[in-house]
Amino acid sequence: MVRTLILMRHGKSDYPERVVDHDRPLAARGQREAALAGDWLRATQPAIDAVCCSTAVRTRETLAATAVTAPVQFESSIYEASPRTLIELIQLTEPDVRTLLVVGHAPGMPWTAWELAANRDSEPAAELSRKFPTSALAVLEFDRTWAELDTGTGDLVRFHVPR
Repeated sequence: MVRTLILMRHGKSDYPERVVDHDRPLAARGQREAALAGDWLRATQPAIDAVCCSTAVRTRETLAATAVTAPVQFESSIYEASPRTLIELIQLTEPDVRTLLVVGHAPGMPWTAWELAANRDSEPAAELSRKFPTSALAVLEFDRTWAELDTGTGDLVRFHVPR
């Protein structure tokens, strides 16, 4: 069974005064682009079975704006996570999940996509290596279980920036 992992960076955030980083909300542009990302997800992904989302306000608001309705696990460890931490979290995904969406932050999302991709000379990888802007999505496919997922075991099949 092919498993699909979608790594999404949160939408463009606002910078209100006296608000700590974890609690920053989305800017209007971030709301709009996250909604566009949701439209793209519904058009290109037959079904998303599960979502793992950072507990930060801007990631929660990003997920809400996508209108993805899959069961959600909010995970504090995604905030400021290294690729190794994110990979270990993804490895814990239930075996019956075929498509997992992870909503997080930079640099964790782009670095993890790069680490997991075996096809780093592909066009999607070239796009990803140039910039992973807010609301961007990296779609990787794996021919193994979630528990077996590791560095260089995925195929980066799409990189999309909703604008």
